[in-house]
Amino acid sequence: MLQVFAFDRVGVVLSDLYFVDPNPLHGQESAERGVRLEVRIMNQGALLGSIYSARPIEIGRPVWRADLLESVDSVPGSLDRAHHHPRFKGWEPGSRVFDESMTADPVRWVGEQLADLPRLLDQAGVEPGPELESDARQLREAIPGIERALGALLDGVKSGELAQAPEGEVDSARLSWL
Repeated sequence: MLQVFAFDRVGVVLSDLYFVDPNPLHGQESAERGVRLEVRIMNQGALLGSIYSARPIEIGRPVWRADLLESVDSVPGSLDRAHHHPRFKGWEPGSRVFDESMTADPVRWVGEQLADLPRLLDQAGVEPGPELESDARQLREAIPGIERALGALLDGVKSGELAQAPEGEVDSARLSWL
């Protein structure tokens, strides 16, 4: 399931995730499940028809990511692999940053991070600029809705309804919008 909160220049996207990467260099000993949330650059495309036509919408490159993940072998809801990526290089995430407060109250933690968009953008190496002031305000106002959506996704993962394993035996898999 993909959920999108879009503003003028940035947006927040979130989705459940089931992930298997057997590469030991990535620090993943077993499959992971959880919720991924990203702050992304948004673009409104030009109309491709009349003034009544649908507008193309681009969910562009990520600038910040929270991976609220747990190993599938752990107790549901443990978030034993939760981390975030404060910076991207193009489409590739930078180093993982682990923060114990992510697992203590992940919904509140994400809300606190999103409340300061200029800081997130600065950490990501993106010039916040005055044109993003409106987005920062709109994002702060949308945090309760984002937190509800995040909580519902985490509950769905914990109950086993979301972030389900693929059928059969797999060596590698990534089941998610993000």
